[in-house]
Amino acid sequence: MPDLLAKHRNFAMFGGGKLSIPKLETQRLILRGFEARDFDGYAAMMADPDVARYIAPAPMSRGDAWRSLASSIGHWTLRGYGVWAVERKSDGALVGRVGMINPEGWPALEIGWTLAKEYWGKGYATEAAAASMAYAFFTQPVDRLVSNIDPENVGSQSVALRLGETKGARRSLSVGGKDYPVDEWSITRSEWQKRASSA
Repeated sequence: MPDLLAKHRNFAMFGGGKLSIPKLETQRLILRGFEARDFDGYAAMMADPDVARYIAPAPMSRGDAWRSLASSIGHWTLRGYGVWAVERKSDGALVGRVGMINPEGWPALEIGWTLAKEYWGKGYATEAAAASMAYAFFTQPVDRLVSNIDPENVGSQSVALRLGETKGARRSLSVGGKDYPVDEWSITRSEWQKRASSA
């Protein structure tokens, strides 16, 4: 038995280790890896019909929210990047999730955002997504980033415009067994660099 454990020591130790996810800070927000303490807030956000309307087949049960969160955390292991928990500096509140999305079958590396409804309209999505976009262009060898947005999601379209993205072709994305029509908003690396240098 000791020989077997020694042979698989790295595997055994991995379970007790901690995934290293970079932390980003903006003026008002901290983008960090999700932790167990975030689950109640995450589940409440994903159960809200207004939040789930454009991103899921239906409001999520706690079990579905758990699987969604576990998938988001696993994305970091499989891709080396993913979405962050967005925490408000002033009070530690979980605002939502923002970051890089690229599951199997996705058309391109996406910058995406989902915020709890009480944090809409405060500029948090733009602030966090801009930091995510900068991180993506600094760390990933891509010439452009996209944001797949429901044609009726006016709030997210406004965020995309503030990020400098341009609306492109309409396509269909399959999420959770449901097909969603989305407009592909995008920004190229050169467009982003031009905006960054003039800011």
